[in-house]
Amino acid sequence: MSNLPVQGAQVVSRIAGLLRLVGRSADGMSLAGLVSESGLTRPTVHRLLSSLASEGLLDHDPASGNWVLGPEILLMGSVASARFPLEDIARPSLRRLAEATGESAFFSIRRGAETVCLLREEGSFPVRSFVLHEGVRFPLGVASAGTAIMAFLPEAEQEELLDGWTGHAGAFAAGHPRELVRENLARTRLHGYSVNPGLVLEGSWGMGAAVFDPSGRPAWALSLTGIEPRFRPDRQEELGGLLMAEAHRITQQLGGEGKGTRPR
Repeated sequence: MSNLPVQGAQVVSRIAGLLRLVGRSADGMSLAGLVSESGLTRPTVHRLLSSLASEGLLDHDPASGNWVLGPEILLMGSVASARFPLEDIARPSLRRLAEATGESAFFSIRRGAETVCLLREEGSFPVRSFVLHEGVRFPLGVASAGTAIMAFLPEAEQEELLDGWTGHAGAFAAGHPRELVRENLARTRLHGYSVNPGLVLEGSWGMGAAVFDPSGRPAWALSLTGIEPRFRPDRQEELGGLLMAEAHRITQQLGGEGKGTRPR
């Protein structure tokens, strides 16, 4: 985000960027974190945050000092959810995956060059990974959902992201070298499901399968996360098959059809 004086659309862009940063976690983000992540000056960030708080879009948590999403966001989200009945479609699949595997199951959506976790269903296995939760964003190609989606994008779109990989992946670039990501994408296309071998957080593994829109583009993803011993090689084919079966089910409900979603 530029620090030059701005008007109109650029102001909206800055505000939207700050809302996304705050919305990454239910715990929100500190002023210092927002300044660092946004690239804006501290006075600019503070002025925008105060304006958003006065409209009820943000709150300042006095206990933690963090800025968190406000009640107006909840109201807007409740109204918007009526237009996007994805929970009604995806929740049954998440429950089946969690019950069948014991792992935590997630449903994520593609938003531009990122994936955003929308829904979560906890599994029964007592030891869990907490890398992923509602609202968490990852760059495409990072984590299992982002890998599953990126793998089935047109080759030109994949190469555009890979060409600017360091800037695209940001803080995740060090743990996701470009050539390793390229290999993971090829493996995902081959098997139909992705495997994240603890690249986001050591010991926390994940697997994902893309869900396709009516035009055949990967727009969402189902994923499972857990600790490394639960994702041993001899179990991956079983988990991958379950993911693809449920991803194919959702794809059909949404009126789409896509490569990689058919159960084996």
